[in-house]
Amino acid sequence: MTTTLHATPDVLEVVATTAGMIRDPAVIGPSADGRTRPQSLAGGAVGIALLHIERALAGHGDEATAHVWLRATASEPVSAGSNANLFHGAPSLAFVLHTAQPLGGYRRAFTNLNDAAITITQSRLAAAHARIDRGDPLTMREFDLVHGLTGLGVYHLRAHPNHPITRDVMAYLARITEPLGAHTVQPPWWLPSGLGGSLDPDFPYGHGNLGVAHGISAVIALLSLAVLHLHAPPAAQEALAALCDWIDQHRQHDDPAGPWWPGYVTTDPIHRWRHRPSWCYGTAGTARAQQLAGLALHDVTRQQHAENAMLAVLRDPAQLAALPEIGLCHGKAGLLQAASRMAAASTDPYRAAQLAAELPRLAADLATRLAARPVADPELMNGTAGAALALHTAGTGTPATCWDAFLSLA
Repeated sequence: MTTTLHATPDVLEVVATTAGMIRDPAVIGPSADGRTRPQSLAGGAVGIALLHIERALAGHGDEATAHVWLRATASEPVSAGSNANLFHGAPSLAFVLHTAQPLGGYRRAFTNLNDAAITITQSRLAAAHARIDRGDPLTMREFDLVHGLTGLGVYHLRAHPNHPITRDVMAYLARITEPLGAHTVQPPWWLPSGLGGSLDPDFPYGHGNLGVAHGISAVIALLSLAVLHLHAPPAAQEALAALCDWIDQHRQHDDPAGPWWPGYVTTDPIHRWRHRPSWCYGTAGTARAQQLAGLALHDVTRQQHAENAMLAVLRDPAQLAALPEIGLCHGKAGLLQAASRMAAASTDPYRAAQLAAELPRLAADLATRLAARPVADPELMNGTAGAALALHTAGTGTPATCWDAFLSLA
């Protein structure tokens, strides 16, 4: 089902005003931590280019501005090394140029970046399979969406779903659900680290990560999308079922707040608490992944749990108040984009209508917050570009591109 928001013109006016304020790549200032480097999807020109590409292809923006930002993405040598991933370097630029293909041009650049992304992925897959063969535990940076093979898989599924590298990534993701050894107590996707991906005295026995940014929900979403689009290997459905069974063990239910999942779990079962409903670790991301899994596995109950969880968040002022930020990662934009996708994908007309009915209020609140902000933080993940993209999607009904694929939402 495709759901159109019928937003007031003010929502799209706010988007237009915001886009106009970040027309010039000079708005990106220097950053000590590298987040605003040109080839950073999170904070650099690559991410902001997505806003102008989406608006241009939807007929709301200027193609020339999109091209200005695309040229800005290549203003530094492109990384194809150990720090290259969906959010940085060659794979990130390849993702954005693939999204921009209808604008024309960049064919040679895309071919080179795509080749680099394939080479990077092949190298990471070889290392990952060697790790599994040794029986060593999974690491966050090997598999996660932001740094690892799940993110690379997102790119390959979008760019060339029939390419062998896409099949190989999906086969790897299925393999990480296989037992590592006879004496392991935790599932094979249990991480020996803390939330930052490194050893942490606060997590002496590691943790199980349910989130999308760094956890297993991104794997669930990607495998589900591969199954739904008939690009999954035979082992994918069994792996998907195993991951979902584990997620189910940790699903909670509060009245009247509805179903929810913790962002992560440890060996201490007492420590289970509801994360704010953000994309990265909260209901926004996890519920969308569970809806996709329900659709892929033809599991109506799973789909209902996911949609009820999202609906409960959208109707709960306390949970909405826990997201004072505007961004895609930690704020209301991520929740709005996930809810928009879920409303459009629901196969239950009644629940789809319920979800869609809650979107205008959330969009209006985000538009008000965005309009009140200076463009000091134009970045995609936590700043104005991401918020504007979510509002654009809400205001137009259906994205002109699958820009939100990098969030594992589509």
